[in-house]
Amino acid sequence: MKSVLIGVGQAGGKLARELVEHDERMGFGSIRGAVAVNTAEADLRGLPFETVLVGQDRVKGHGVGGDNELGAELMQSDTREVLSALDGRISADVESIFVVAGLGGGTGSGGAPVLAKELKRIYDIPVYGLGILPGRDEGSMYQVNAGRSLKTLAREADALLLVDNDAFRSAGESITEGFDAINEEIARRVGLLLASGEAVEGVAESVVDSSEIINTLRGGGIAALGYASAEAAPDAEENINTVMSTTRRALLTGSSLPDATDADAALLIVAGEQDAIPRKGVERARRWVEEETGSLQVRGGDFPLSSGRLATLVLLGGVERSERLETFMQRAKDAQEADEEAEAEEEPADAAEMWASDDLDDLL
Repeated sequence: MKSVLIGVGQAGGKLARELVEHDERMGFGSIRGAVAVNTAEADLRGLPFETVLVGQDRVKGHGVGGDNELGAELMQSDTREVLSALDGRISADVESIFVVAGLGGGTGSGGAPVLAKELKRIYDIPVYGLGILPGRDEGSMYQVNAGRSLKTLAREADALLLVDNDAFRSAGESITEGFDAINEEIARRVGLLLASGEAVEGVAESVVDSSEIINTLRGGGIAALGYASAEAAPDAEENINTVMSTTRRALLTGSSLPDATDADAALLIVAGEQDAIPRKGVERARRWVEEETGSLQVRGGDFPLSSGRLATLVLLGGVERSERLETFMQRAKDAQEADEEAEAEEEPADAAEMWASDDLDDLL
């Protein structure tokens, strides 16, 4: 699916770069352009595509300090500059726009929903969000920001593909190492998804093209993407069990949103050497996904790719009922209530009440 990326905020810009570089390394050609948008000038340096600095008159290129309300306001004021940067990039062959953002910071969480809303107003192609949830150890401000941004971006975009940082973080990793690894994992999944249906090598027996992705996400709301791979045998019949096992792992342990298995729609893609993909295995795996997700809208097919491995992708649309998502939203709500209580305690007491307070002993 030919797409243009807009990375909003620091995390969004870095992930957009990883997606572009992965697409180039694999030779897919599915990403037709990218733009990075930020309020912090330093975070735009070194990105290998056009960048747009917004909010210069207010924050002077120093960022919004995690204030996502300010991030939204600055994006609203400078949307025209972002749209100008997209001129010529949204050509007739582009099939979707992805607004990429970390949902816990200021510019990304505040600006991404504003930008998605404006893009949908202007362009007649799907506008998707690719959002990253903060890990549970990233602080209460990030949890609150992400909770608010998630709800808004899911409403404004045609669908929001969600990535939970905690699904990929390994014990003992530094934050920087963790984020780099997460970006690589996301790029592997999303890159393969976007490449599906593109003319790379061979001809798929059961074609998966961009219309299958669009139809899977047509219901809107929250989406998740699972991935797993394994060594392939030369003979397709020997890979039936391999396809089944990678499908199970992709959905149950390799998802961008763990434990999200109840879905409104799903798409199964098996990628690998054309002669190594078992058609019987793909159909059997598709039926298993249908049973596991409880959805009657499960599409499936294969993607010919020069590789000694078989990779399975499972795209889920409409996973709002997942326990993982409910847990996160409760965590964001608890963080907001804790912040409000802390602010209330810091407010100075009324002088008259302090004078009459029985909590202080009289000196005489």
